Amino acid sequence: MAATFSKGVVLPELVFVAFQATFAAITCALILGAVAERMKFSAVLLFMVIWFTFSYCPIAHMVWFWMGPDAYTDASVVDAMNAKAGLIWQWGALDFAGGTVVHINCAIAGLTGAFLVGKRSGFGKEPMPPHNLTMTMIGASMLWFGWFGFNAGSALEANSFAALAFINTFLATACAVLAWVVGEWIFRGKPSMLGAASGAVAGLVAITPAAGNVGIAGAFAIGTAAGFICLWGVNGLKKMLKADDSLDVFGVHGIGGITGALLTGVFNSPDLGGPGLVTDWVTATTGYPGIGAQFWIQLKAVLLTLVWSGVVAFIAYKITGAVVGLRPSEEDERKGLDIVEHGEQAYDM
Repeated sequence: MAATFSKGVVLPELVFVAFQATFAAITCALILGAVAERMKFSAVLLFMVIWFTFSYCPIAHMVWFWMGPDAYTDASVVDAMNAKAGLIWQWGALDFAGGTVVHINCAIAGLTGAFLVGKRSGFGKEPMPPHNLTMTMIGASMLWFGWFGFNAGSALEANSFAALAFINTFLATACAVLAWVVGEWIFRGKPSMLGAASGAVAGLVAITPAAGNVGIAGAFAIGTAAGFICLWGVNGLKKMLKADDSLDVFGVHGIGGITGALLTGVFNSPDLGGPGLVTDWVTATTGYPGIGAQFWIQLKAVLLTLVWSGVVAFIAYKITGAVVGLRPSEEDERKGLDIVEHGEQAYDM
């Protein structure tokens, strides 16, 4: 079995498996940012097995699975081929590289964990500044570079969609950095490097579903919107939710993913510079159902992902808590789980 995008283009199965595995791995890792420093390692492993099996895999299938263009040999087989595709794909939702599958999926699971696992010991009472801003900047830079592989690679071949996804990934992220920094400057009086790094991640998240589905103007709009909206997500919304989402997984990946997914439906419009979408795979004809109609399709995909992942995560946390327990003791948590559970530490104290 192999994956196909354009007619006649074939990817070896193991190449496609390896590519998809990178999305699966990072989605699981992102969840942990919301419960960082307070979840037992055994609990992490058990939770991930349950959540990955019953949330990530089904949603990835619903969004991305279809029979490929080569299956659409003539009009008589269209209905049968469409019926075999994933539910969200059948709806016509657009998700180029994982806005729903990765970011919204992991964000609601992380937020659920932040509520169920509870707040870090001393949270709100003791200072908890960023550990190392130099490493944060290095990490954000590496992430931005690597994200080109996610987004442009999701075209599954070197074509115009890959080129569009590449340049959109650059432009939207740059706009989000500027928007976040300007927002900080206005509301806090000072722009920060941590804010710039956070803005970069917000832009990358938001453009992910839109990368090959919108034009350059759409990338500018989505990136700018994500910078401002996610800044609110990690400040205003976080205070409203009163959850200890340690690394702002929901504020950045959740809010950014939702923003990008919804605006993809808007800026996919050819009237706004978008490429439209394929409406007939037999003839490869493109079209667009209208902003209202496509926005509604995108919203349904977002809502289904939020509910599905949230419910699965809740059940997975409960099962994990009953089997191995979610949290270490407060004493072990304060000592550091790297030392207590793994017998190692990053620095000599």
